[in-house]
Amino acid sequence: MPVVAAVVFVHGIGQQQRGPATLAGPWQAALADGVWKAGHGSLAARLRQPPGTAGAIAVEMAFYADLFDPPDRQGRSTDLGDLDPSEVAAIEELAGVLLRRAACVAGTEADRRTAQDEVARLEGRLGELQGVGNVARGALAAVARLRWFGPFGMAVAQRFVIRALVQVVRYLHEPALRQQVQARVAGVVGADTRVLIGHSLGSVVAFEAACRMGGRLPLLVTLGSPLGIRRLVYDRLEPQPPRFPERVDRWVNVAADDDIVAAVPGLTGLFPAGAPPAGTPANRAVDNRTVDNRTVDNGSAPHDVIHYLTKKAVGAPVADALAADDSRRSGSER
Repeated sequence: MPVVAAVVFVHGIGQQQRGPATLAGPWQAALADGVWKAGHGSLAARLRQPPGTAGAIAVEMAFYADLFDPPDRQGRSTDLGDLDPSEVAAIEELAGVLLRRAACVAGTEADRRTAQDEVARLEGRLGELQGVGNVARGALAAVARLRWFGPFGMAVAQRFVIRALVQVVRYLHEPALRQQVQARVAGVVGADTRVLIGHSLGSVVAFEAACRMGGRLPLLVTLGSPLGIRRLVYDRLEPQPPRFPERVDRWVNVAADDDIVAAVPGLTGLFPAGAPPAGTPANRAVDNRTVDNRTVDNGSAPHDVIHYLTKKAVGAPVADALAADDSRRSGSER
């Protein structure tokens, strides 16, 4: 029997060296802090309780990173030479989007100037970088030079950037891989799931999972999300055209001001509501659901998921969804 949790996390890129248990613990603790900051101490305590403890809120990590490095395709997720031309072109364009975003919103003037210089240098070198993969490698190297990746050091940063962008592009370009990833999420999401939280590429996965759900989902949370990047992400989402997920009651999207991955931080106009969700009361004839966009300050690590989860902006809607579920359950038991 698959494990079905009240809160399900969906991680982002670059997690091959971890697993669902290794990742879930820190995320769970961080979310408990966010819920506590929102003034819900009892719910925060229940989020921290060990699984199976009376009153504990069940939490699961939908883990899929291992699918990018199966044993028979070692290196596939990091070598541009193994990708087809359309995937390489997408990586090049995505790297350019990140650079231009950093040139506008990087946390310091020095970072912005660096990004602006990299954009100018890259655009000035397009002629000499011609050839499949050459422009993409130049763009990836330019992104890696940003202080945004400073803690890694240049060599590690470049490998990280390549892995990160290749994973995003592979998920969106390879139907079989996408189906495998979605199956992982479906294995831990069910009728008891109240909150689905996705970070970075995981926000794309979580959005598509929410669109596939057969039952109601009270809350979808997307953190540091690239969902609004046209052509590369938005135009490749499933289903098309993208809409507010039919079964989702509430969608909260949180972006740090200087998170370059959240290149389009406001998603409201991009995901219009359609027909009211199944089971909607007759007196709610108009579907007025919209994406609730929130901005936070994540300090020196703008894309860090722990920094996102500890925020009141995340904890408050999660607490609302869990408290409403408690109220519903206690009412049904009377």
